[in-house]
Amino acid sequence: MPEKTPQSPDKAQTPRELSFLAICLGIAIAVVFGAANAALALRVGMTVSASIPAAVISMAVLRALRRPNALLENNMVQTIGSSGEGLAAGVVFTIPAFILLDLDLSLFQTFLFAMLGGFLGILMMIPLRRLLIVEEHKTLPYPEGTACAEVLKAGEQGGLRARTVFQGVGLGVVYKFLADGLKLFRSTIESGLPVYRGAAIGMDALPSLLGVGYIIGIRIAAVIFAGGVLGWLVFIPAIREFGAHLSQPLYPATKLISEMGAGDIWSNYIRYIGAGGVAVGGLVSLLRSMPTISRSIRAMFLRSSSRVRGGGAVPLHERDMDLRIVAGGVVALIVIMAVLPTIPVGILGAVLIAVFGFFFVAVASRIVGIVGGSSCPISGMTIAALLVCAAILKGTGYSGETGMAAALSIGAILCIAISMAADTSQDLKTGFLVKATPWRQQVGELIAILPSAVVAGLVVMMLHKAYGIGKGLEAPQATIMSLVVRGVMEANLPWNLVLIGMATALAVELLGVRSLPFSIGLYLKIHLSTPIIVGGILHWLLVGRRSRGPATGIETTPGVLFASGLIAGDATMLVILAGFEYTKVSLALEGLERVPQAITLLPFLVLAFFLARTDWRREGSLTASSDSGP
Repeated sequence: MPEKTPQSPDKAQTPRELSFLAICLGIAIAVVFGAANAALALRVGMTVSASIPAAVISMAVLRALRRPNALLENNMVQTIGSSGEGLAAGVVFTIPAFILLDLDLSLFQTFLFAMLGGFLGILMMIPLRRLLIVEEHKTLPYPEGTACAEVLKAGEQGGLRARTVFQGVGLGVVYKFLADGLKLFRSTIESGLPVYRGAAIGMDALPSLLGVGYIIGIRIAAVIFAGGVLGWLVFIPAIREFGAHLSQPLYPATKLISEMGAGDIWSNYIRYIGAGGVAVGGLVSLLRSMPTISRSIRAMFLRSSSRVRGGGAVPLHERDMDLRIVAGGVVALIVIMAVLPTIPVGILGAVLIAVFGFFFVAVASRIVGIVGGSSCPISGMTIAALLVCAAILKGTGYSGETGMAAALSIGAILCIAISMAADTSQDLKTGFLVKATPWRQQVGELIAILPSAVVAGLVVMMLHKAYGIGKGLEAPQATIMSLVVRGVMEANLPWNLVLIGMATALAVELLGVRSLPFSIGLYLKIHLSTPIIVGGILHWLLVGRRSRGPATGIETTPGVLFASGLIAGDATMLVILAGFEYTKVSLALEGLERVPQAITLLPFLVLAFFLARTDWRREGSLTASSDSGP
């Protein structure tokens, strides 16, 4: 019997991947999670990752249907299913700003914003896949994408790996339920420093953040934490010290600095500083990556045209969508935005969307590789884009409601594109680790956009009619967007704060430190970076000191598998609790609100102990080269 030639891999029988069942199940999950996240974000200003819960649901359904070898099919379901959550975040963070500014907005316009932004984010991320996912595999961990891959592989393989992952899942579920469901102890603690007026330290004692820190390691975790230290132990006390005697509120705040706590100062001032730092950090990161991006795009063109490399066919797990289709799609989207009257951005706005879209898609795709999607400052990047775009529009003659509508339309499309790029990059990382076919995943992401766009717009409009955005529904991110746009158009934006952030990021770069993760830590609350640094320290103590040479890769030790499970358990229980929150069903036990904050540290230390124990006496390790990627 003759040997198969290298040109015949496509003819060989391959596992099911982009199947009809996977598409239908993925769309159903995308619609449900998209609606749930839209409602949750309007109420509490947060979304929950759908990737891991979607993977778990898919594994349960396909096992019930007795589908063999369903690893790639499960991955496709989670790829499509997570798109609903990514799109919903972009919609809810910006679209309600139209309502808050009393600007006309139809359901069809909302659908167009969501569809155009979603398609744009996915297509612009595709040329970056090889650079960020493959070539920087050892430097960009993509914690949630890695965690999702470990869950999928553990479910498929069973054995010790599965037991380790699902032990983490179980502990994460139980911890999250006790803390945020029954509220037996607080999941967030904060304390001022007695001898340091205005300074504060805090921690969101959550399994997911501890797991993220353990996966990304000490180096990145320390840089992120350093940004939080600058914000909460330097900038906030300085603002408090110099502003405590003011008799008038200092814009953009509406109350006296002397009446503010650390959280109020962060919300009113530090976030603008952080947004400026993220903008500069992202720009520097993009410029530093341009040579590699250029090489990757050229190589992709060659693969797309010849489909041949080194005399053999390109393996399925390395094939992206044809770059000619990708480029044509991006150009078509920009032209539609420029000429369609329903999208009030004009030619200038379409050009701004193209320029800033490429920039922030690249930045977001890199950021989620560092800290994961849950901590990605999508709203911060959108604020930075709004600042510049609104200023350009105002300088070219836009003003009043026309200017605000144009600026918000640009911001909405960009925010949705940023959110979808972040989601897509996490999914492609998962696919890379399980050897899925990139172009099929990319098609799956695009398929999910239309139903998710319809549902996200409907949920926003229905909840506004039922509760009122800005009244019963806080919509915190959209409120900030409306303040930024109004501030630029009415020339009362705190530009000095933004410039302080830009100068800070530049100074950090001059010190030889990557300013993007530092600026992320500055923009986010220190409550998020504190548990991340704890996880990073644990990883260094248990793994990093044993490694030879610089720790540049992710070693898939039992602890990393357990940390992946913690992230999965936290995300899954958060989705369940979000359902109770939306239906206004309270699980909290009464009389526990007076539990001392210090008590929260005990369960968190127990959580950290179980994580550390998995690597304490490990013999050997499962290396990334054998288990975590091609």
